[in-house]
Order: sequence, then C-alpha cells, then structure tokens
Amino acid sequence: MSTPQPPLPQAAPRPPYPGYTSPIPVVRTHLLHAVASEWTKMRSVRSTMWTLGVFVLLVVGIGVLAGAVVGSTTADMSGSNPLELGFFGLLLGSMCLITLGVLTTASEYGTGMVRTTMTACPSRGRVLAAKAVVFFLVAFVVTLVSTTLTAVVQVALLEGSGAESPGGEDWLKATVGVSLYLALLGLASLAVGSIIRHSAGAITIMIGVLLAPLVIALFMFTDSLKDVQQALFEYSIPNQLSIFYANSLSDSGPSGWDPLWMVLVVTAVAFGLAYALLERRDV
Repeated sequence: MSTPQPPLPQAAPRPPYPGYTSPIPVVRTHLLHAVASEWTKMRSVRSTMWTLGVFVLLVVGIGVLAGAVVGSTTADMSGSNPLELGFFGLLLGSMCLITLGVLTTASEYGTGMVRTTMTACPSRGRVLAAKAVVFFLVAFVVTLVSTTLTAVVQVALLEGSGAESPGGEDWLKATVGVSLYLALLGLASLAVGSIIRHSAGAITIMIGVLLAPLVIALFMFTDSLKDVQQALFEYSIPNQLSIFYANSLSDSGPSGWDPLWMVLVVTAVAFGLAYALLERRDV
C-alpha cells in the first residue's frame, strides 16, 4: 500500500510586471474632455468653415447692402427702426445654422465615425451634451458678432434719413436676443439630426419647419381657414424672428421675448427625445 506524498511547495505569487509604470496617465474622464473632443471635430472639418462663412456673408452682406440702398435713396425713414433691415439677411442665414446643427450629429452616422466616438466615450448622454455645448457657443458667438456689426453699420448709414435712434432694449433684442434664438434653433436641429440619423432628411425637415408654415399660410384664401392662416402667421419662425426687430408680421400672437421662451421649450423637448432614443438604439 503506497503512502501519500507530501504536497510540493508552491512559489509565492509575484506581482505582474514588477517595477513597471504606464507612461499613459490614468485620469477620470468628465464632460470637459468630451467638449474638447467635439471642439476638435468641429474646427477641423471644412463644412463648419463653409457654413459659418456663408452665414456671416449673408447676415452682414445683405444687412449692409439693405442699409446702403435705403440710405442712398430719398425714402423717409421717420418713425422706423434702422435695425429692422437686419431681418432679411438673418432669415436666410438661419438655414446655415440649421444645416450646421444637423451635420454636427447626423454626419457621424453617415461616415460611421459615431462608433469611434461612442467607443472613446461610452456615456452617450455626455457625447450629446458635449456636442450641444460646443455648437451653442460657436453659433451664439458668430451670430452675435455678425448681428452687432450689421446693426452698427446700418445705424451709421441711416443716420441722416430720419430714422429713430434705437433704444437699449432694441439693441439688446436685435443682437443678444436674436443670437440666442438662432443658437437654440440650431440646437433643435442638432437634436433632430441625432433622432433622424440622416443629414439630408434632417435638413429637409428643419427647412420645412422654417419656411413651410409661412408659405402655406400665404395660399389660404378661404374665410373658413382664416383662423388657421392667422395661427401659422403668428407662430412661424420668420414672424418670431421679426418680433426681435419690433416688426411682427401679424398684429396678434407672440410679442416681446416670447419667441425665445417658445424655442427654448421646443429645443428641450427635442433633446429629451434625442437622449431617450440615443440610449435605446444601437449605434
């Protein structure tokens, strides 16, 4: 009968790679890291420079041209606000911010870059928030600079035409107010781009939201549709933009700072839906 053998001695476990320190610093990531990443993306692609360049050209170019044409004529501008002429370029320029907002999110789905983004930052809500922060700051600053420059030039050109001197609230609404409105409108487009995940489709939807209500209202001639026509006029985006210049297209409806609160609510709802879908769907 064999006797049991004593167990062999086991060597003490040694720590893996003794004395090794990784050269890559290990840090806890936060929102600012995602913001820095999104800022790098935005400033390194040509579409950003093209859309913002066309935006500035439309807002400043058309605004200054309108002021120069009116200032060179003998038209009596008594009782009118010279800042009103900035509306025309801003309405066309808003399409550029809508396009840039959509491309900020939807373009990554078209190129497949979204997979790399989500791998680098698995927190999808943080990615969406970082895109929103970067876009809002860029859109607001560019719009504010453009509208302020346009307003200053227009007041100078129309100084001798009898136009009223704009008050402090007029300046605030025609620069800061309208810049906040367009930046929020662009944010809503960003959220729609995240929801639709298709650049052309999302841009088409947002251009339709911008122009369709006003165009439809123009062709409503029957008395039975008067109430619908009036509502479309009052709540169309062109009319809301004109309110910031104290030149509403309708005699009733939103006034003062109402358009800013309305677009804020719409943008918040769009972002809530975009976040919910982003968490539920696969990339």
